[in-house]
Amino acid sequence: MDTAPKSDSGAASTNLTASWGASCGAGAGRWALLVHGGAGDVPRASLPAQIAGCRAAAAAAADVLRQGGSALDAAQRAVETLEDDPKFNAGTGGCLNADGDLELDAALMDGRLLRAGAVAALPPFKNPIAIARAALEDARHVLYTGAGAARFAEAHGFVASANGAMVTDAARERLAKVRVEGGTGGWAGGTVGAVVRDAHGTVAAATSTGGLVNKHVGRVGDSPILGAGTYADNDAGACSNTGNGEAVMRLCLAKTVIEWMRGGLAAEEAARGAIHLLGGRLHAFGGLILVDREGRLGLARNTRTMTWAAACDSWSEIAGGA
Repeated sequence: MDTAPKSDSGAASTNLTASWGASCGAGAGRWALLVHGGAGDVPRASLPAQIAGCRAAAAAAADVLRQGGSALDAAQRAVETLEDDPKFNAGTGGCLNADGDLELDAALMDGRLLRAGAVAALPPFKNPIAIARAALEDARHVLYTGAGAARFAEAHGFVASANGAMVTDAARERLAKVRVEGGTGGWAGGTVGAVVRDAHGTVAAATSTGGLVNKHVGRVGDSPILGAGTYADNDAGACSNTGNGEAVMRLCLAKTVIEWMRGGLAAEEAARGAIHLLGGRLHAFGGLILVDREGRLGLARNTRTMTWAAACDSWSEIAGGA
């Protein structure tokens, strides 16, 4: 199994920088999964810990699948693991908005019946992806925002986090730096995410984010928007995006790449095409992970790093990299 990303070279800063793919095999009893920890520019000294975090999320999801759990269960478990890890920009440790508060976005989609649930601009709750799952199961609405998302969560048994409990010193430091220097601080991670194909051929996608450092209050990125940051369809595959959310939304990138896989493109080939589109059309940065209906995995990015990990029923160990 080759875990070394393939790279393209070019003068434009938004050119494809790396991609990776693997085939896990189709058919009954075969499963595969891929997780990411956000596209961006993680300092080299921090990469081993971030890759280890992705491996832990992949291992947790693989345990779900080995025990007969669904793609939906596995995708949710992977993202919950990343939300609980303060090294990533989702859940605990997520980026702070201009008021110094957490506003969290998450989405979860099941490719069998196209069921989905999402929350956006959610006040601090420990696992936003679990609240997205509750919305999926409730099935009345797909997307809840802000105070309404908090009300929905509490009505379904979730408890809001104590004031400041999910805010880390690192997040405060990033906000302070951006307030002085402008931009987004160069920190990786618009999202974390997972894509899964289970032993029954069902695919699922999950994505969760703290968004941008110093974002305007109420800003919602691509992660909870079906067809932009997150999408899953058994007839094609599943996608989770990370990067410049405004650009990803303008391209409806998740649905676009899903349609390419529906047309026969393998996961890695589709991922590379998506990054060429993102960088070439809108000169934007990002990355994405895919699993197609045949169980083939793929990822691509045009950032310096995007931590990831993958597992498959036929592999003896979890792959991972940045």
